[in-house]
Amino acid sequence: MLQLHAILHPTDFSTRSEYSFRLACSLAQDHGARLLILHVMPAAIVYGEVGLVVGPESYRDTVLEQLHRLHAPPGVEVEYRLEEGDPASEIVRTAEEAGCDLIVLGTHGRRGLTRLVMGSVAEQVVRKAPCPVLTAKVPAATSADVSQPELQRT
Repeated sequence: MLQLHAILHPTDFSTRSEYSFRLACSLAQDHGARLLILHVMPAAIVYGEVGLVVGPESYRDTVLEQLHRLHAPPGVEVEYRLEEGDPASEIVRTAEEAGCDLIVLGTHGRRGLTRLVMGSVAEQVVRKAPCPVLTAKVPAATSADVSQPELQRT
């Protein structure tokens, strides 16, 4: 059986990330694993054609606040990390650095031309990760309402 001591959950604060966060929490609780919650922010935020750049400190503070709103169940040790750079590269680097046994992340479930043009962070992570990767697409039944109760355990 796979021993899980450290689980990495990268988040972009989207619906699919919220779903995969609940899954990561459930696995961490079941295995007594530490949960690392990671958000990777871009080096600069640009809005519109004028190229308005948001001050890095104000954006960083906002993101840190969002990150710390993610609470794991009681008994799960949580570590929050905020990194800057390319999401896939930073996810892989963090997993290596922290000695993670599993990465749990959400996926858009894109297909065809959209996937070809936009690429996939999840796909890049799966290819380069130093550990198993569990990708979770929000089921159609829950995509409209992710605020449902925690995952059922059997």
